[in-house]
Amino acid sequence: MMDNITNQTKLDFVEKFYEKLPHKPYCSDDLEYGVIIRPKRTAIHKLYIQHNPPCLITSLVFDIDRTDAFFSWFDANLPTPTWIAKNRLNGHSHIGYMLSAPVCTTHRAKQNVIEYLAKIEQAYGLALGADRGYSGLITKNPCHRTWENHIFDVEPYKLNYLADFVELTELKTDLKEVSGLGRNCMMFDTVRFWAYEAIRAFISGSYDGWHREVLNMAINANGAFIEPLPYSEVKATAKSVSRWVWRNHGKAYAKFIERQAAKGRKGDSSHGGKARSAQYSDIRQEALKLHVMGKSIKEISEYLNVHRNSVSKWVKNPCTSAT
Repeated sequence: MMDNITNQTKLDFVEKFYEKLPHKPYCSDDLEYGVIIRPKRTAIHKLYIQHNPPCLITSLVFDIDRTDAFFSWFDANLPTPTWIAKNRLNGHSHIGYMLSAPVCTTHRAKQNVIEYLAKIEQAYGLALGADRGYSGLITKNPCHRTWENHIFDVEPYKLNYLADFVELTELKTDLKEVSGLGRNCMMFDTVRFWAYEAIRAFISGSYDGWHREVLNMAINANGAFIEPLPYSEVKATAKSVSRWVWRNHGKAYAKFIERQAAKGRKGDSSHGGKARSAQYSDIRQEALKLHVMGKSIKEISEYLNVHRNSVSKWVKNPCTSAT
């Protein structure tokens, strides 16, 4: 508990946690009645609070719904958390790792950092046995006395250090499994790959019209997730993609051509049956994703350069598609 640390450590944590909060975070005293937005001077007194500002990750938080949740990080040989907020009645806990530097979740130039952090989050979630359905929007407030709060005397973590404790793997792409920051990466890739080719139909018009179309695409992509991202992140991603593609539409279409050529190379018969099988598995998965986002059979067929009959069969029988 907090009794196990010095008063100065406790004060330092509260100061850092408060400083990193959004100016007007979502908060609640009872999640059954939803969340409200309040200035952080008010929100800090609520049971639940939004810990990361919009489009920034300052802390990774994991929801462990087990009676032995408190020891999950130790059992998994992970580094000591920054804090643990534990439910006194059932032991369920939120485990938080504060980062030494915030990570922007929308800026195109930092996409490799976002993916790196997403892989760390995914690996830690698996190691901890965390709830994959946890949206990550709000957490048990580690400054509220209702919870059994444990604050640890550790410095905020660098990504490379966190990564040393786990084996990083490719991000999940199944819509039923993708969660956390994996959603940001999938939405960004889905929208930008579509935009590289779609810009040709809008470049003679206005930027506002193009931006609205990209925003609609981002909203549809986000709607495919079991636990969608906050609208602020969808809007920021759409703005980032629409601006870059509009200003660099020549480069964007070249990227589309390169992507199509790469798909063709993957399907070269010289690679054998396994390579072709992997390629079609990827294409089927992408077709299903586009279908969930509301694209027609014709649009999917033209985008993926696949016969309509194949696309129709894949979306009608998703269980036979790639997993």
